[in-house]
Amino acid sequence: MNHRLYCHILLLLLIPVLPAVAQKTFDFNIACRQAYKEIIQLKLENGQRLLNAEKARHPNNLIPYFLENYIDFFTLFFNEDPAVYKASSSHLEDRLDRMNEGPEDSPWYLYTKSVLHFQWAAIRIKFGERWDAGWEFRRSYLQAKDNLKAWPSFSPNLLYNGAMQMVTATIPDGYKWLSNLLGMKGNMKAGMERVTKFLNAKDEWAQLFHEEAVFYYCYLQFYLNNDKQGVAAFIGQQQLDVVNNHLFTYLAANLSLNNQQADKAKQVLEARSQAAGYLATPVWDLEMGYAKLHHLEPDAPVYFEQFLRNFKGKFYVKDVLLKLSWSYYLQNDQAKASWYRQEIGKRGNTDTDADKLAQKETKATRWPNRLLLEARLLNDGGYHREALRLLHGKTTADFPQIEDRLEFAYRVGRLYDDLGADDDAIIFYKDAIALGEDRKEYFAARAALHIGFIYEERKDKATAISWFEKCISMKDHDFKNSLDQRAKAGIGRCKE
Repeated sequence: MNHRLYCHILLLLLIPVLPAVAQKTFDFNIACRQAYKEIIQLKLENGQRLLNAEKARHPNNLIPYFLENYIDFFTLFFNEDPAVYKASSSHLEDRLDRMNEGPEDSPWYLYTKSVLHFQWAAIRIKFGERWDAGWEFRRSYLQAKDNLKAWPSFSPNLLYNGAMQMVTATIPDGYKWLSNLLGMKGNMKAGMERVTKFLNAKDEWAQLFHEEAVFYYCYLQFYLNNDKQGVAAFIGQQQLDVVNNHLFTYLAANLSLNNQQADKAKQVLEARSQAAGYLATPVWDLEMGYAKLHHLEPDAPVYFEQFLRNFKGKFYVKDVLLKLSWSYYLQNDQAKASWYRQEIGKRGNTDTDADKLAQKETKATRWPNRLLLEARLLNDGGYHREALRLLHGKTTADFPQIEDRLEFAYRVGRLYDDLGADDDAIIFYKDAIALGEDRKEYFAARAALHIGFIYEERKDKATAISWFEKCISMKDHDFKNSLDQRAKAGIGRCKE
């Protein structure tokens, strides 16, 4: 037999027995969807079990590895345990390598990598790695942008691209160097239109990721669009399961606290499912401590102290120590109040504005005015009439210290504002600005911000913009970055 012909025949005989290299896939099958649903409710243990089973059944499916990142994200974001972070630090690169093995002609190819970078940007912020977080965010931003261009009908693109558009458009001046350096520009209106379009879409992906979309939508609407009442109504209309879905429990409790609804926050926290299998997190004690403190309840320290015993991270630690010092100060336990104030300088970090303000408190030579502190806490909890009764009959002349006169003017303005007496609120807000626009306290800047909100509500956009700009113009005060971001968002809304 011809030698060449023999070789061809031999090759043909051998080819069928050579093992085929299986193609990696992005198969968001029923098992993966079930696992995702468990994870998004913070039932992480069950989610991981389902993913392990899917990896064993379909080892070439990349979606389980993508979804495992959600488990890391929630665990690290809520609990901030440095040991867990160290153990998980290699996971991002491992998962990105896996995603790179997937088919490039799939919308999931860039989408999964964009989400991985987005989640790790948030994680790195929690662990103080702001520079690395910025680069992760940039990678996510560019991948989401490219994927939207390549796959315009793939609806999940709208959620992350829209969210990042909004965040980038409102980066405060204190971090503007980062967005300029990374070459990112956002658009508030376009961003919210994309998020809303995804939220209201009816395709299979919009339905699968609906709960995740609700979470992002509520926070974007609440903080960047300042639609606090709209978000509260939306949560009610959507009939979110705040009992069995712990992500929604956190959403409802956290936004209730930030919307001066301490009673609502307590109800949500107390009603949440206590079944096994959910992510164990000290965050519940943190939120309950705030809710109790805002009604001046004497057991608030129990929750704050339990949070500090179990929390391994640094975010809000200084703020909690400050709140403990205030709690004991108002209970006339000066020894404990002083001890907790001293602890502020030893623990936590100053990555949040609240923690920065707490750190500043360690340098204070005096304690807060008791009456103003009680009024502030009640106001923050939504107990506006109780707070106003405390201040009834008082004027700025009753407070010898200028910082107390400033706080009094702001607090009365805020109480009138919260009770719907806008004209009276503006009078006191303007007093606060006159007293404090050149001082370090945040009251004057926040007063300007709230006057802007009032005129925005009245549809007087030009006047609203002038007050938002007034807020931004004030320099070197507490909460500068967060107040500037809210003012910039206000200007963006008024210019639409």
